Amino acid sequence: MKTIETIATVTADGKITVQLPPDIPAGEHRVVVVIDEQPLPKKTETKEKRSLLDFPVIHVDYWSENLSLRREDMYDDWGR
Repeated sequence: MKTIETIATVTADGKITVQLPPDIPAGEHRVVVVIDEQPLPKKTETKEKRSLLDFPVIHVDYWSENLSLRREDMYDDWGR
C-alpha cells in the first residue's frame, strides 16, 4: 500500500486528475480520496517578481587590520 499526498484542483463539474508515480502498475486499484471541507486559501501574488539570483546584499565596513581568521585564533583548545 502506498500513501500519496498532493494538492488537486477540482473542476466545476467535480472532476480531478491525479498523476501517479511510474512504479504503480496499470490496472484497477482501490483508491481512497479524502477531501478537506474548505479549499486552500489563494496565494497572494507579489507585485514584483525577483530573479532567483537577486539575493539581498548587506554592505559592511572594512575588516579590522588585526582580524585573524586562522583556525588557531578562532577555536580554543577543545576545537570550539
